Amino acid sequence: MAVFCAYFDCFSGASGDMLLGALLDAGLGLEELRHCLASLPIQGYEIVTETEVRQGVRGTKTTVRYSEEGQPHRHLMDIIGMIENSALPAAVKSTASAVFWRLARAEARVHGVAPEEVHFHEVGAVDSIVDVVGVVAGLHLLGVQAVYASPLPLGGGTVQTEHGTLPVPAPATLQILTEAHVPTRPHPAQVELVTPTGAALLAELAHFEQPAMTIESVGYGFGTRRVPALNAVRVWLGKASEDAPWSEDEIVLLECNLDDATGQVIGYVQGRLLEAGALDVWYTPIYMKKNRPGILLTALARPAQASELAALILRETPTFGLRWQRMSRSVAERTVTTVETPWGKVQVKVKLLHGQAVAATPEFEDCACLARAAGVPWQAVHDAAKQAWAAQVARPQTSQKAN
Repeated sequence: MAVFCAYFDCFSGASGDMLLGALLDAGLGLEELRHCLASLPIQGYEIVTETEVRQGVRGTKTTVRYSEEGQPHRHLMDIIGMIENSALPAAVKSTASAVFWRLARAEARVHGVAPEEVHFHEVGAVDSIVDVVGVVAGLHLLGVQAVYASPLPLGGGTVQTEHGTLPVPAPATLQILTEAHVPTRPHPAQVELVTPTGAALLAELAHFEQPAMTIESVGYGFGTRRVPALNAVRVWLGKASEDAPWSEDEIVLLECNLDDATGQVIGYVQGRLLEAGALDVWYTPIYMKKNRPGILLTALARPAQASELAALILRETPTFGLRWQRMSRSVAERTVTTVETPWGKVQVKVKLLHGQAVAATPEFEDCACLARAAGVPWQAVHDAAKQAWAAQVARPQTSQKAN
């Protein structure tokens, strides 16, 4: 199956603005990106692009211009809250938040504090937030299904930070690359080639190998430094004819319209369908003929169980018939792991792409049981479980295959 993918050729390092510039140079629409990011609660910034020719190569230099006046220093949860309270697509929120968690875990390890206590300096600035969310949103807008990257070149020398003069790679950068087992290669340049933001984005998003692909467009994102070698990231966009980071199978969608079923019947049928092996069951309010309010009953089934579930629907509801649709679906690999919260253990279902964890969902019943026992809000237990998973995601976990 052909998968639309992005390959970041990081021959001269990587930073957030270089990655974003490469995507814009390869065809990402600037106005479309601005519109997507408009719901972030950040004021007074502008994304500016300039087309340049460096060493005979045309590319895009992307800058986020903003006034530092009135801009606060931000902690991790400030940034996560900004993302969660925006109108960004759910997939963009989840991935962008994961990038900042990865940054926070690295900073926390370096400074010996908890991730929630990390006080972002450079990374908490407006340009870094826009770079991170912009790259994730840009890949989403382009329809990229899989991200790949080359090994990252590490320069040398020192870099000036809020904490003073530090060695290159910066400690946070090196910690991110270590936790994600990112392949690196030496580089003679005595400058910072990979920033913490660039490292976190690629560590979270990319599978570090070059795919066999049919290239459809190429973009160059220029960095700020003017160095003898071309300071750019090159992105290749195209289709990779290889296995996608998910499995595929066939399912059957069963549905019928109900205008004369009571709430008791509807709730009972949902439970019976799930007990009988339905993959999912849901109800949608609809309006039917003669202006009657009704319910659309929908169930997903494996092909081998479709007949049994159809018979159950016909037997247990007033409908005289139902509709079938065969369709394909893509299913991410998943595992189940256990985390510790202040109130007890919670199982967490983890979604994997290319073997890398990209999202996690605490089990509802585990959270509900602990919340009832401790007399605390369910949301508090749920959030604590997600944070515990995020803090431990770099460590090996004992897991089992989820159904």
